[in-house]
Amino acid sequence: MDTKINRWQVLIASTLILLCTGAIYAFSVFAEPLSLAKNWGMPAVMLAFTINSAVAPIPLILGGFLADRGLAKWTITIGGIMFGLGFLLTGYVTSTAMLYVTYGLLSGLGQGLAYSGCLSNTIKLFPDKKGLASGIITAGMGGAAIIAAPIANALIQNQDVFYAFRILGIIYTIVVLLASFFIKAAPKNYQPAGWTPSLTNRKEAPANKNWLEMLQTPHFYLIFFMMFTGAFSGLMIASNASVIGQQMFALSATTAAFYVSLYSLSNCIGRVIWGAVSDKIGRIQTLYIILTVVILAFVVMLVMSSQAGFALGIIALGICFGGVMGVFPPIVMENFGPINQGINYGIVFVSYSIAAFFAPRVAASMAAT
Repeated sequence: MDTKINRWQVLIASTLILLCTGAIYAFSVFAEPLSLAKNWGMPAVMLAFTINSAVAPIPLILGGFLADRGLAKWTITIGGIMFGLGFLLTGYVTSTAMLYVTYGLLSGLGQGLAYSGCLSNTIKLFPDKKGLASGIITAGMGGAAIIAAPIANALIQNQDVFYAFRILGIIYTIVVLLASFFIKAAPKNYQPAGWTPSLTNRKEAPANKNWLEMLQTPHFYLIFFMMFTGAFSGLMIASNASVIGQQMFALSATTAAFYVSLYSLSNCIGRVIWGAVSDKIGRIQTLYIILTVVILAFVVMLVMSSQAGFALGIIALGICFGGVMGVFPPIVMENFGPINQGINYGIVFVSYSIAAFFAPRVAASMAAT
């Protein structure tokens, strides 16, 4: 068994790659400039992001399948290059059809492959700290827009939106290529030096189930539903935070934009915090706390019509949404084993995609009433 692999090096390199591919969620910065530059309607422009989100389950399942077979390094590298190339080519689009192919399909598929490979591979290297590792990895994905948005905005202001896509595409490709040199595939049944599972953990270790066996267990459907519920609440706010702030709490556009950034930051921090907490008190107990806080946060936002109520709700929901994304990867591993973690989590993640389809529409309807 290879215990000499530098797992922290792999974790850092993987997080750097996801800090690039997570820029997919900064699309709102590009949308209006794209619309104005080409005289395309906003619905037509936003369809690129919808396509990007819709294809997510495909690369997640495929990437997990490949990573489970020792091909994590290639999965991550190819996915990262596809993402960077998609951004670069978006800088040359002349039609919405081209935009849908470059940003919607190429970057979307690349982002999913990289994310799936990084997450499933890294969590296998941290059997003693699964929650923390998952939290850090997903924080890279969730926090990418915080870095990408101001950089993209500055490039757009200095030149134009197409220049911003080209420069960022080149930068992302270079970072991915450099970081990929430090990615190592997790050995089968990896155990870090100086750590062995406790006797209790050995007795409770789940049998490794493939995706077909997983679908035959009641636990899968419970986990699927819980992830859908957690993601739904977070995506309601993520997709409409600015609109909710302005229409329900009478905030200015500038103030509402500040809270959008605050929500993203809370989301990022929450992934690490709840991931680490779940290592201490257990995943299910952590999830109970998260869902309880989510309910209380919504009550606060409904009862308190002041800016303070909005701020408290935004911060709490952001932290808890991050927790949902950080806690579920180890939940899947601990229920269905590490061998097929990649493809199993990819299938569970379909619940997130379903939530992403419905949650923005529900939130928009609530904000409008």
